[in-house]
Amino acid sequence: MTVVAEDKKARIIRLQLGPWETNTYIVICLETNISAVVDAPAEANIIIGELKGTTPAYILLTHNHLDHIGALNELRNKLKVPLATHLSDSVNLNTPPEKSFKGGEKFVLGKLEITVLHTPGHTPGSLCFLLGSYLISGDTLFPGGPGNTRSSGDFKQIVGSIKDKLLILPENTYIFPGHGESTTLKKEKPGITAFMARSHSLGLHGDVLWKNS
Repeated sequence: MTVVAEDKKARIIRLQLGPWETNTYIVICLETNISAVVDAPAEANIIIGELKGTTPAYILLTHNHLDHIGALNELRNKLKVPLATHLSDSVNLNTPPEKSFKGGEKFVLGKLEITVLHTPGHTPGSLCFLLGSYLISGDTLFPGGPGNTRSSGDFKQIVGSIKDKLLILPENTYIFPGHGESTTLKKEKPGITAFMARSHSLGLHGDVLWKNS
């Protein structure tokens, strides 16, 4: 367990769980102790243990890949709170989410306001969650590159999502990805903009690094 962000209003805890060491984030409103879980890769008992002392209100999904939903059914059964995700990524879930996002919505977690960003490319329904200067980016943006894509069309889409939805955020935005360590938009922006200024192979996709492509 690592506290990756804390201020007067919010605390964000990161857990790295399962065989792919997927990041689960627990967002807590410090004024009300109301919390939300972002992604449910594995080891539901560990996630539930970190929620003690808080009142869970949501399970949020950044996307529906197996390494992010391995513990979802167990977590839903035990927490009994609404699941929220993009409708396009609800297709392989056992039951539909109680709440569906399209992108652009704002909702409250205790006294915190969270903005939903639809960032397709890694999956059709990929979401990022923005809380002040904190962005939980799922598998849309990592340090050094975008998330994995399965086709050149998907790659163009994820680059467009990053350009249109993430690069417009303040440079002091902290980025908490679905795997690995955190970064900041200020640190990532030069590599992204340099990549976008270059020409590339028409078939580019897969695991791409900004500096090597």
